[in-house]
Amino acid sequence: MLEELKKDAADRMAKCVAAYRHELKRLRTGRASASLVDHIRVDYYGAESPLNQVANVAVEDARTLTIVPYDKQMVAVIEKAIMKSDLGITPNTAGSVIRVPMPALTEERRRDLTKVVKHEAENARVAIRNVRRDVMQDLKEMLKEKLVAEDDDHRAQEDVQKLTDKYVAEVDVVLHEKEKELMQV
Repeated sequence: MLEELKKDAADRMAKCVAAYRHELKRLRTGRASASLVDHIRVDYYGAESPLNQVANVAVEDARTLTIVPYDKQMVAVIEKAIMKSDLGITPNTAGSVIRVPMPALTEERRRDLTKVVKHEAENARVAIRNVRRDVMQDLKEMLKEKLVAEDDDHRAQEDVQKLTDKYVAEVDVVLHEKEKELMQV
Protein backbone atom coordinates (compact mmCIF):
# COMPACT_ATOMS: atom_id res chain seq x y z
CA MET A 1 0.00 0.00 0.00
CA LEU A 2 2.85 2.40 0.81
CA GLU A 3 4.63 1.52 -2.44
CA GLU A 4 1.47 2.38 -4.40
CA LEU A 5 1.26 5.70 -2.59
CA LYS A 6 4.91 6.52 -3.37
CA LYS A 7 4.52 5.44 -7.01
CA ASP A 8 1.43 7.63 -7.36
CA ALA A 9 3.33 10.56 -5.84
CA ALA A 10 6.25 10.04 -8.24
CA ASP A 11 3.86 9.90 -11.23
CA ARG A 12 2.07 13.09 -10.17
CA MET A 13 5.36 14.93 -9.56
CA ALA A 14 6.67 13.82 -12.95
CA LYS A 15 3.50 15.21 -14.53
CA CYS A 16 4.16 18.56 -12.81
CA VAL A 17 7.62 18.68 -14.40
CA ALA A 18 6.19 17.65 -17.79
CA ALA A 19 3.54 20.39 -17.56
CA TYR A 20 6.30 22.92 -16.80
CA ARG A 21 8.32 21.77 -19.82
CA HIS A 22 5.19 22.05 -21.99
CA GLU A 23 4.52 25.57 -20.71
CA LEU A 24 8.08 26.62 -21.57
CA LYS A 25 7.71 25.46 -25.17
CA ARG A 26 5.30 28.33 -25.74
CA LEU A 27 7.88 30.95 -24.80
CA ARG A 28 9.63 32.48 -27.77
CA THR A 29 13.40 32.48 -27.68
CA GLY A 30 13.94 34.22 -31.00
CA ARG A 31 14.32 30.91 -32.80
CA ALA A 32 11.56 29.34 -34.83
CA SER A 33 9.96 26.20 -33.43
CA ALA A 34 6.81 24.43 -34.60
CA SER A 35 5.70 24.08 -30.96
CA LEU A 36 5.24 27.87 -30.74
CA VAL A 37 1.93 27.61 -32.59
CA ASP A 38 0.67 24.39 -30.98
CA HIS A 39 -1.72 26.26 -28.69
CA ILE A 40 -3.31 28.29 -31.51
CA ARG A 41 -6.80 27.14 -32.43
CA VAL A 42 -8.58 28.01 -35.68
CA ASP A 43 -12.21 27.91 -36.74
CA TYR A 44 -12.28 24.96 -39.14
CA TYR A 45 -15.79 24.96 -40.65
CA GLY A 46 -17.46 25.73 -37.33
CA ALA A 47 -15.22 23.59 -35.11
CA GLU A 48 -12.29 24.89 -33.06
CA SER A 49 -9.29 22.85 -34.17
CA PRO A 50 -5.58 23.05 -33.31
CA LEU A 51 -3.54 24.75 -36.02
CA ASN A 52 -1.32 21.71 -36.53
CA GLN A 53 -4.41 19.65 -37.49
CA VAL A 54 -5.51 21.97 -40.31
CA ALA A 55 -2.08 22.89 -41.69
CA ASN A 56 1.46 21.65 -42.06
CA VAL A 57 3.74 23.62 -39.72
CA ALA A 58 7.47 23.51 -40.52
CA VAL A 59 10.63 25.40 -39.64
CA GLU A 60 12.04 27.01 -42.79
CA ASP A 61 15.17 28.45 -41.19
CA ALA A 62 16.29 29.58 -37.72
CA ARG A 63 13.92 32.53 -37.68
CA THR A 64 11.02 31.54 -39.97
CA LEU A 65 8.06 29.19 -39.63
CA THR A 66 6.10 28.12 -42.69
CA ILE A 67 2.48 27.11 -42.45
CA VAL A 68 0.80 25.42 -45.41
CA PRO A 69 -2.94 24.85 -44.90
CA TYR A 70 -4.39 21.57 -46.15
CA ASP A 71 -7.36 23.57 -47.46
CA LYS A 72 -6.49 26.79 -49.38
CA GLN A 73 -9.63 28.51 -48.05
CA MET A 74 -8.16 28.36 -44.55
CA VAL A 75 -5.28 30.79 -45.29
CA ALA A 76 -7.14 33.91 -44.10
CA VAL A 77 -8.57 32.14 -41.04
CA ILE A 78 -5.14 30.87 -39.98
CA GLU A 79 -3.56 34.28 -40.56
CA LYS A 80 -6.21 35.93 -38.39
CA ALA A 81 -5.75 33.33 -35.63
CA ILE A 82 -1.97 33.93 -35.55
CA MET A 83 -2.49 37.70 -35.29
CA LYS A 84 -4.99 37.27 -32.43
CA SER A 85 -2.67 34.92 -30.53
CA ASP A 86 -0.44 36.01 -27.65
CA LEU A 87 2.72 35.55 -29.75
CA GLY A 88 2.81 39.14 -30.97
CA ILE A 89 3.93 38.24 -34.49
CA THR A 90 2.58 39.21 -37.89
CA PRO A 91 2.45 36.50 -40.56
CA ASN A 92 3.29 37.11 -44.24
CA THR A 93 1.16 35.35 -46.83
CA ALA A 94 2.34 34.38 -50.31
CA GLY A 95 -0.41 32.45 -52.08
CA SER A 96 -1.21 29.44 -49.94
CA VAL A 97 1.99 29.60 -47.85
CA ILE A 98 2.02 31.57 -44.61
CA ARG A 99 5.47 32.60 -43.38
CA VAL A 100 5.86 33.63 -39.77
CA PRO A 101 9.13 35.53 -39.18
CA MET A 102 10.49 35.48 -35.63
CA PRO A 103 11.87 38.90 -34.71
CA ALA A 104 15.06 39.03 -32.66
CA LEU A 105 14.46 39.54 -28.96
CA THR A 106 15.66 42.70 -27.28
CA GLU A 107 17.66 42.55 -24.04
CA GLU A 108 14.70 43.93 -22.09
CA ARG A 109 12.33 41.34 -23.57
CA ARG A 110 14.82 38.57 -22.71
CA ARG A 111 14.86 39.71 -19.09
CA ASP A 112 11.05 39.82 -19.00
CA LEU A 113 10.88 36.30 -20.42
CA THR A 114 13.40 35.14 -17.80
CA LYS A 115 11.08 36.47 -15.09
CA VAL A 116 8.17 34.57 -16.65
CA VAL A 117 10.25 31.37 -16.75
CA LYS A 118 11.17 31.78 -13.07
CA HIS A 119 7.53 32.37 -12.16
CA GLU A 120 6.45 29.23 -14.03
CA ALA A 121 9.24 27.29 -12.27
CA GLU A 122 7.94 28.42 -8.89
CA ASN A 123 4.43 27.33 -9.90
CA ALA A 124 5.82 23.89 -10.81
CA ARG A 125 7.65 23.66 -7.46
CA VAL A 126 4.44 24.58 -5.62
CA ALA A 127 2.54 21.89 -7.53
CA ILE A 128 5.18 19.31 -6.56
CA ARG A 129 5.01 20.39 -2.90
CA ASN A 130 1.20 20.13 -3.02
CA VAL A 131 1.56 16.52 -4.15
CA ARG A 132 3.94 15.93 -1.22
CA ARG A 133 1.44 17.53 1.20
CA ASP A 134 -1.38 15.31 -0.07
CA VAL A 135 0.73 12.17 0.30
CA MET A 136 1.85 13.16 3.80
CA GLN A 137 -1.79 13.65 4.81
CA ASP A 138 -2.63 10.20 3.45
CA LEU A 139 0.26 8.75 5.45
CA LYS A 140 -0.96 10.47 8.63
CA GLU A 141 -4.44 9.07 8.13
CA MET A 142 -3.05 5.58 7.53
CA LEU A 143 -0.98 5.86 10.72
CA LYS A 144 -3.99 7.16 12.65
CA GLU A 145 -6.10 4.21 11.50
CA LYS A 146 -3.19 1.89 12.38
CA LEU A 147 -2.83 0.63 8.80
CA VAL A 148 0.94 1.19 8.93
CA ALA A 149 3.54 1.05 11.67
CA GLU A 150 5.31 4.22 12.83
CA ASP A 151 8.66 3.07 11.41
CA ASP A 152 7.11 2.40 8.00
CA ASP A 153 5.36 5.77 8.13
CA HIS A 154 8.63 7.55 8.96
CA ARG A 155 10.48 5.73 6.13
CA ALA A 156 7.69 6.53 3.67
CA GLN A 157 7.79 10.21 4.65
CA GLU A 158 11.54 10.29 4.05
CA ASP A 159 11.07 8.61 0.65
CA VAL A 160 8.39 11.12 -0.35
CA GLN A 161 10.68 13.98 0.71
CA LYS A 162 13.49 12.51 -1.42
CA LEU A 163 11.09 12.29 -4.38
CA THR A 164 10.08 15.91 -3.82
CA ASP A 165 13.71 17.04 -3.72
CA LYS A 166 14.46 15.06 -6.90
CA TYR A 167 11.62 16.60 -8.90
CA VAL A 168 12.25 20.14 -7.59
CA ALA A 169 15.88 19.72 -8.69
CA GLU A 170 14.63 18.60 -12.11
CA VAL A 171 12.53 21.77 -12.38
CA ASP A 172 15.63 23.81 -11.47
CA VAL A 173 17.65 22.10 -14.23
CA VAL A 174 14.93 22.86 -16.80
CA LEU A 175 14.78 26.46 -15.53
CA HIS A 176 18.53 26.99 -15.92
CA GLU A 177 18.50 25.47 -19.43
CA LYS A 178 15.70 27.78 -20.53
CA GLU A 179 17.34 30.85 -18.95
CA LYS A 180 20.58 30.03 -20.78
CA GLU A 181 18.64 29.62 -24.04
CA LEU A 182 16.82 32.92 -23.52
CA MET A 183 19.93 34.93 -22.79
CA GLN A 184 21.78 33.67 -25.88
CA VAL A 185 22.01 36.28 -28.61
